[in-house]
Amino acid sequence: MPRKVTMYTAQWGDLPFEEVAKTMSEFGYDGLELKSTGDRPTDHFNVHAALDDPHYCSRKHEILENYGLGCWALSAHSYGQCILDDVDFRHRPMLPDYLWGDGNPEGVRARCVEEMKLTAHAAKKFGVSIVNGFTGSGIWQWFYSFPPVPQSKIDEGYQKLADLWIPILDVFQECGVKFALEVHPSEIAFDLYSAQRTLESLGSHPAFGFNFDPSHLVWQGVDPVEFLRMFPDRIFHVHMKDVLRTLNGRSGILSSHLPWGDRRRGWDFRSPGRGEVDFEEIIRELNVLGYDGPLSVEWEDCGMNRYHGAREAVEFVRSMDFEPSRVAFDAAFDTGKKA
Repeated sequence: MPRKVTMYTAQWGDLPFEEVAKTMSEFGYDGLELKSTGDRPTDHFNVHAALDDPHYCSRKHEILENYGLGCWALSAHSYGQCILDDVDFRHRPMLPDYLWGDGNPEGVRARCVEEMKLTAHAAKKFGVSIVNGFTGSGIWQWFYSFPPVPQSKIDEGYQKLADLWIPILDVFQECGVKFALEVHPSEIAFDLYSAQRTLESLGSHPAFGFNFDPSHLVWQGVDPVEFLRMFPDRIFHVHMKDVLRTLNGRSGILSSHLPWGDRRRGWDFRSPGRGEVDFEEIIRELNVLGYDGPLSVEWEDCGMNRYHGAREAVEFVRSMDFEPSRVAFDAAFDTGKKA
């Protein structure tokens, strides 16, 4: 049976929840991956309202059902980022006032840790078993080790991951919910080997896995299919996002402090099917792994109208998705079998 195609609502955060639902239903999506928006008026998903208002979750489900949509994952990227990061001015626009408070970094961190635990409880109440998100990283800033970084500082970063995140993951496990880290530059896990160390540092916690997004791997030169093969039992969710490198002899993958969409950059995100991600090989590997969860479009393309992009993205993802054969191709010669 074809996988569900969903839209991640982060890039639509300026629109009210019902408007996003109506639009994506009209475009042909099966559901939404809901970004936790705190107390913002667009209200895609409010963790505290979900826990405190006895009717909040049912009202959300009613709107989704009215448009023929489902929800299989929530997103907690913004406040997850603040848990391991060195919190500063960059984080202020990402957080609602009640999490930012007076901006004291340790206070922000503590509030975000509690918010993540509450998110696990809210997901359980909402009937969703996956929360996607970020962890942040206190050591990403040292990815290029000059001036030289002692290995002990890197070890401290992974120890801090264990100290802060294992108690969070224990709450997720108690709730029957899993946390899926989007492997991504600026996170504690940004490529294959850092993801491996992250998993080891967390003691292979059963509530921890990955939200697989090939776009963040491709521009680094990492083969996304190899990532799937290395973590076959930890792929909890999938983002469908494309990327294109334009390394023309002047540009590089570090992108020269240039903004998204600047043609001088060495790479940029593209609407699915318009970049260099080999989605067919990814689908084939997901079939091998037995992944049957959603294919969630995270739409980011500075050069394209988002409505045009969202409409064509759902068609592209459906065209890429296919069921595996249950028998060998030459079994068709045996008239008693069907491929």
